[in-house]
Amino acid sequence: MNFYRVQDKIISRQKIDVTITRILEMRSRGFSQQEVADRLSVDRTFISRLEGLGELRKGQSIAAVGFPVLNKEEIREVLEKEGVDFILLMTEQERTAFVRDKSGVQLLNELMDLIGKFRSYDVVICMGSDARLKLVRGLLDNEIIGIELGESPLTEDKWVDPAQLKKILHTIKAARK
Repeated sequence: MNFYRVQDKIISRQKIDVTITRILEMRSRGFSQQEVADRLSVDRTFISRLEGLGELRKGQSIAAVGFPVLNKEEIREVLEKEGVDFILLMTEQERTAFVRDKSGVQLLNELMDLIGKFRSYDVVICMGSDARLKLVRGLLDNEIIGIELGESPLTEDKWVDPAQLKKILHTIKAARK
């Protein structure tokens, strides 16, 4: 146990850690700041300041998936600069290799893992053919924002408008506030 002497007080680090953990657990389960404050006998303003101190991000988590994307690196740069949490972009050549280089079982497992990962985000921006957008909307129950790159099947890389993508991302961020 870590104890600290501050003037005439003895302070327990363990008691602080336990209380902060309980505060965060209760808040993440949906209790209001006031309810937590009342139950744990702390000031509501302390809880507010604690959350502000530890806050990493506000708002929704965002993922982006797109294929076949001609200007993949430019689009990746926009998504990274705008703070998108998970990015999966492929050219047609990369998409073909992704499928070709795996056994059926490996491909199915990897696709299931990716679907699970995308389901964990609040918003998914999907860039692809009309059929792919329809499929993604059917597989995921998140908010899906589609950028249609053409009619299926797409067999060549398609250019994605970075200005349109920025506008979409700014709209998502504005909706958070």
